[in-house]
Amino acid sequence: MLSFEPLPDSGLAVVDPIERRRYTLGTPKSVAPEPASADRFYFPVDRAVRISTDELTLDQRVDAFVRGATGELLFEVGSDTAEKLPPGEYCVELNAPVKVYLRVDGALSVRASVNRIGFRFDPAEILVGARSYHHHPQATVTTTDDPEDVLTALSALSSALKTTTCERSYPTLRGHPPTVELGDELRVPAELERPETGVRLELPPTLDAAYVAAPLAYYLGAEMVPGDEARLVAGDFEHSLPSARFERGVERALKRVFFLDCLTRTEGYYRVDLYERERADLDVDFSALYDLPIAEQLPAYFSVPFDRLAPHVPRWPLTAHVAPTPEHVGAIPFVVNDLGVVRTPSATPVSADDVRSTVVESFLDDVRGESEGDYAFVRPEPGASLEQAWFADDLPLRATKAIPQAFRNKLECEPKSGFIDIAVVCNEPKMATDEGVKDVYGCRDELSFDVTIHADLSTAELRTVLESDVDFLHYVGHIDDAGFRCRDGSLDATTVTDVGVPTFLLNACQSYEQGLALVEGGSVGGVVTFSDVVSDGAARMGYAMARLLNLGFPLGSALGLARTESIVGGHYLVVGDGSADAVQVEDGVPTLCDVRTRDEGYDVTPVTHPSREGKIGTMAFPLVESNEHHYLVPGALRTFRLSEAELRQYLVWHQSPVRKDGELVWDEDPL
Repeated sequence: MLSFEPLPDSGLAVVDPIERRRYTLGTPKSVAPEPASADRFYFPVDRAVRISTDELTLDQRVDAFVRGATGELLFEVGSDTAEKLPPGEYCVELNAPVKVYLRVDGALSVRASVNRIGFRFDPAEILVGARSYHHHPQATVTTTDDPEDVLTALSALSSALKTTTCERSYPTLRGHPPTVELGDELRVPAELERPETGVRLELPPTLDAAYVAAPLAYYLGAEMVPGDEARLVAGDFEHSLPSARFERGVERALKRVFFLDCLTRTEGYYRVDLYERERADLDVDFSALYDLPIAEQLPAYFSVPFDRLAPHVPRWPLTAHVAPTPEHVGAIPFVVNDLGVVRTPSATPVSADDVRSTVVESFLDDVRGESEGDYAFVRPEPGASLEQAWFADDLPLRATKAIPQAFRNKLECEPKSGFIDIAVVCNEPKMATDEGVKDVYGCRDELSFDVTIHADLSTAELRTVLESDVDFLHYVGHIDDAGFRCRDGSLDATTVTDVGVPTFLLNACQSYEQGLALVEGGSVGGVVTFSDVVSDGAARMGYAMARLLNLGFPLGSALGLARTESIVGGHYLVVGDGSADAVQVEDGVPTLCDVRTRDEGYDVTPVTHPSREGKIGTMAFPLVESNEHHYLVPGALRTFRLSEAELRQYLVWHQSPVRKDGELVWDEDPL
């Protein structure tokens, strides 16, 4: 349950204990919150209080919107907003780590700068409401391995939707689906009520059909029922999903409805200039569609050729290749939570030439050495998503080896703001010298890292590090069949049952098995390698990943960007959950500033990545003087031609890593 905690001297903290999130509103003096009715807010809130204060301040910029009494948008708070509103009824919406609303009955003044927002009230009394982003599941559904039971169980995932309007395209209105586990009978908790949308998906009663259709059913609030042929039905509307193109048809249906919802919602509470709506230039009456229920929107949505939509759909965050076996049913809610596309595994075996093409020159020699016959390597069928996750046997190239336990571990982790704690373990003196670990981490005072370097640890000392709550482990040393090599023997990670380190990089030969063990023992995700990567390049990989994680990039995105730092980048693989993050993103979404030098000025393309708070459907607004649009996240936004002065100002306003002419630049002055 959300709570409001007055701070000792001044201010009010909004606390979400389930999501482990905390956000502070500044006040000039101490306040005494009193319970208030949540019904006073036009938008849904979980809890509300009344406080007496004539001023609230936010010391860090968040997206803020000022609305009228019935939710109509009056203005969005910009970096230079200075507004005075006459007495009336107002609602202020704050997209903070906890969703916050202010209800104002009186005069309201708003003044903002690049890094601060201040509100003044007359009379000096407001209501504060808050809503959890609901990243954690509410309950657990149990199902047998019978496909018809699985269809019923996965139909319950849409109980997490907070609305059935097109606003569910905003991630804050899509809650985390309930978890699902195998059992002796089908049990759907009574508190999980699937919304009545009048939409159903008729599907062959098979596990692969149930898994593939689950994200679409979740988003539409549709009931999945057995049928002879796959089709989407809403009243008199029917859309066939032929078996020959079933997976592709479901994927297109999900992207179509989601994207058109994003365009339609601009007729509602957020009347912004959306770049994708302008570029798509569709002959669609969005104002007429806005107030229609889902079942009545679908005929109009499916009348638009998908080829007209495809170039403008945001970069999809995830394609999950899930083996249609009963034990994988528990992975589906976590894939659905990211609105991922589900496919049944399709891949080609990897030949020696294929492996070498990923710059892993010694890969096969290593595998044939001590681990011959243990692994089979595959290249998943390519997809356009940011991340490819492989929930199946064998090891994928250029994809995350997804481990269901990682997602359960993620529910127990607490991304945080402030310093990122890094443990660098150097258990081989020569390797420490080769990697220049102290130069990379220990002598960079300007970084917001709290770095502890451990050298030549014993098995007991390394066990203590693995059980600690540091945010990121960079291990340098030897790993063999016995485990992590220490000064007094080897530590096998399978014996560490309470791993506290959520994310890690193991710069050691053939560290895959030990990385798997860390995930099974409590980690959320990490990066492993199958070949000898002890070099300056490996140190650069670790340093770049730490920087990117510290800026809120998820693990898979961080590895994808860090790979460009070194020729050994192709040696690395994510195990666990590629969307794992180490740091709470306070302002917007993690964004790469991609810079190309031109004869006059620079071409600058912001490239957004999803985060825990900024999933697909979030909007970004680059602070560029010439920009007048919002953009859908994730993916590359438009390219701006900026002068050097304009680019420097952009980098002041946005805490973004810079990729200049194809290379990541970490200098204080990247230009």
